[in-house]
Amino acid sequence: MIKDNYGQLKKEIGDAVTLIAVTKYHSIDETLEAYDAGVRHFGENRVEGFLEKREALPEDAEVHFIGTLQSRKVKDIAGHLNYLHSLDRESVAKKIEQYSENAVKCFVQVNVSGEASKHGLSPEEVPGFLEAMESYSKVTVIGLMTMAPHTEDESEISAVFERLAALRDSLRTGNHGNIQVEELSMGMSNDYGIAIRHGASYVRIGSKLMGSR
Repeated sequence: MIKDNYGQLKKEIGDAVTLIAVTKYHSIDETLEAYDAGVRHFGENRVEGFLEKREALPEDAEVHFIGTLQSRKVKDIAGHLNYLHSLDRESVAKKIEQYSENAVKCFVQVNVSGEASKHGLSPEEVPGFLEAMESYSKVTVIGLMTMAPHTEDESEISAVFERLAALRDSLRTGNHGNIQVEELSMGMSNDYGIAIRHGASYVRIGSKLMGSR
């Protein structure tokens, strides 16, 4: 099933967009099945799951941390952390600087929709936050991440993704050093098609690839 799902998704998505298999709550066997199907990027939102999948997967697989990361937990995964999709606090950057041996590719999480239930900076806060990140050599900001609201209204979803892309475009002129705002991490199983139309370069796919938990 996973192999068939992956083949169909790759036909839709193509090679220009990186597909991250969201394997939270899925078994090691299912995760390795996805690897055998061709998946090389995996997403976990809990430290325990991240470490478990990192240990099980071959070295050429990348495990992205896609959930909210508490600063006190950074040291637990720092040795294996290459991609973080939820940077929105300087306290986390400080811990990355302290514990990571290599630079971590980070997406700044932006709460475009303004929903109280979502983490992330407001769009207005992002420029100042990027300025603060310039002093952290182990933090490489490669782009922005957002999550669309849970709604059937495609125009509402489109508006969120469009706004993140516009924010990225406005920030590109300030790229230098460890601040390289180029990538967009947005789109999940229910809205990845809309996200890709608005320029997503990383999509996080769970049930559409891995099946229901």
